[in-house]
Amino acid sequence: MLSHKDPLPHPPKRVLVAGVSGVGKTMLAGRIAAIAGGSHTEIDAIFHGPGWTPRPEFLADVRSLVKADSWTTEWQYDAARPLLAESADLLVWLDLPFVRVTFPRLLRRTIRRRWRREELWNGNREAPLWTVFTDRDHILRWAIRIRRKYTAAVPRLIHDYPHLIVVRLVSQQDAEKWLAGPLLGSVNACRS
Repeated sequence: MLSHKDPLPHPPKRVLVAGVSGVGKTMLAGRIAAIAGGSHTEIDAIFHGPGWTPRPEFLADVRSLVKADSWTTEWQYDAARPLLAESADLLVWLDLPFVRVTFPRLLRRTIRRRWRREELWNGNREAPLWTVFTDRDHILRWAIRIRRKYTAAVPRLIHDYPHLIVVRLVSQQDAEKWLAGPLLGSVNACRS
C-alpha cells in the first residue's frame, strides 16, 4: 500500500476512490479525473432511481463504465465492487479521521442538502433531519455503522486483486500533496 509520498509505477487510467460516506470521495474522484484524464462517473447517480430505489440497470451501467479506456468513480455498492476492482488499476483510499473530520463534514453536507432541498439523483432529496432517530439507514447512522468497513476491506482487496495499486491518504493535506505530487507527476511524465 502506497502513501501520499510514494511515486506511482504508471499513470492511472481506471481509478476508484474508497472511503466512508461523507469523507469526500466524489470531490476527490472529480479532481483525479481532471488530472488523469477520462471521465468521472458518480456511482450514486447510476445506482439510485426515483424514491431511493436501486436502478435495475445499475450493474449493466457499471459493466459499460469499466469497458472504457479511462474512468474514475467511487468504490461503492457490494454488487459492483468486484466488477470495479477487476478493471481498475488504482484505488485511492481516503481514510480520514472519522470523528474529527469525516462525520462533521457529513453532518454539514446533510444539513445543507436538506435545508436547500437539493436534488441529488433522479429526483431524490435528503430525508428530514428528524428521521435520523427513526431510520436505521439514515446517512448519518449508516456512516457511523460502516465507518470501520474499509479497514478490513481494503487489505482484502489488495490480496484479491494484486494488480491493483492502492494509495492510502489519511489527511486532507496528504490528499492535496498526492494530487500535486505523485499523481500529477506520473501523468506529466507520460505526456512528455
